[in-house]
Amino acid sequence: MINEAILLESRTLREGVAERTDVLDRVKALSLLPDGMHVTTAMVAVYFQVGVKAIESLVLDHREELEASGYRVLTGAQLTSFKEVCQIPSRSRALALYARRTVLNVAMLLRDSEVARQVRTYLLDMEYVARTQPVDNSVHSPLSDPLTDLDDRIDQRITHILGKAVVPMFNALIETSGDHRKELISLRDDVQRVKRKLCLHHARLQRLEAPREDRPLAGVMAAMDAMSGFEFEDHVATLLRRDGCTDVVVRGGHGDRGVDITGRTADGRSLVVQCKRLSPFQSITSPDVQKFLGSAKVLHKAEIALYVATCSFTREALLIAAEGGVTAVHRGLLEAWSAGTELPVL
Repeated sequence: MINEAILLESRTLREGVAERTDVLDRVKALSLLPDGMHVTTAMVAVYFQVGVKAIESLVLDHREELEASGYRVLTGAQLTSFKEVCQIPSRSRALALYARRTVLNVAMLLRDSEVARQVRTYLLDMEYVARTQPVDNSVHSPLSDPLTDLDDRIDQRITHILGKAVVPMFNALIETSGDHRKELISLRDDVQRVKRKLCLHHARLQRLEAPREDRPLAGVMAAMDAMSGFEFEDHVATLLRRDGCTDVVVRGGHGDRGVDITGRTADGRSLVVQCKRLSPFQSITSPDVQKFLGSAKVLHKAEIALYVATCSFTREALLIAAEGGVTAVHRGLLEAWSAGTELPVL
């Protein structure tokens, strides 16, 4: 198997796997510009969770290689035309653009990024599997394995039964039991842990095994970035219902008393949600969280409060959320939730 250190040093090896851009979305969804083909320096920095200067420095050191993989800088008439097509309000006289191949190239060069390291690891694992996989000459559908499909259906069925029947049964027993209350609570917690593990297992299988043709090029987050505010609220409501929440109502801004969605968790706790569909480069600030905290805990007296956003939270906002009992569902957590991972608080 190719060593990660060798990949960092060998341009020949990097060029050999340059077409495997699908690993970018498998590790973390890459949002693209409206042209569906490019990202800016700032977007690359957000994807790899590093500063813009780190990306600019990398380009300076490896410009020839990156240009070969699709990097270019627009100026003049080309820049004006591109801004009009993509509706970019920037007043800059130059705009650096990265193709998906270029972003993968950056991942194979960027040393001080955990996301880049994950991309390299995933890329090398896939290459190893592809090189060592025995040839199967049997006649069967390449998209379906009966045994895998059966296991998948069994896992989903077990998850459904645990969430809809077993956990509610334990809740009822706990309410009426006296002597064995602690034992029943412990058993219920064990059942919920098994259910969460099954959901995580199913989500990982979907991400690893889903054919590329069935997934949007820019990933699940790009699809959410293209939604309107109302569409995003409906999407979050769908996720809540998927995870067993009941009485889920989208308030839609009419008499919502500071929240967008109300409902109850599978075990009956009251739930309120604030939804913010913002640019990935924006952040939820501490005043935003404080305002929602007052509505959620004072006006609605909610037991569970979710602040769901398509962007990040500032450090202060995260601290206030943690202190006030608000679950901050940031862009990365939202991506995992949308892909099938349950929120532990639910």
